[in-house]
Amino acid sequence: MAFDQFTTHRLEKVVGTFIEKRRPAPHIRKNLDLAFRIKDQSVEIFEVRPRWKHPEEVMECPVAKATYVTTQGIWKIYWMRQDLKWHSYPLLPQVAFIEEFLEEVAKDPSACFWG
Repeated sequence: MAFDQFTTHRLEKVVGTFIEKRRPAPHIRKNLDLAFRIKDQSVEIFEVRPRWKHPEEVMECPVAKATYVTTQGIWKIYWMRQDLKWHSYPLLPQVAFIEEFLEEVAKDPSACFWG
């Protein structure tokens, strides 16, 4: 089930502000950029860059994901491992607010998100 319109708008504003502060300089963005999407009950943050051998193709490199669990009123935090699957983030598996998720992604104490 997707978020309602009010929640989607709020998430776009909060996460959009987070992304905008961390995007590379405009002249670099054709080679590396940062973006997000809201899909179902999740917010995904990812890097956007051209493919190595086919620079005309764009690829997305996952950074972090938070999924809202309505029944519990929490956000579960995930990171992408080398097996290309989302795994529960071990240092802080859940938070109450999306802002807490974004703070943890920004700090990245274990280098799970930004490497």
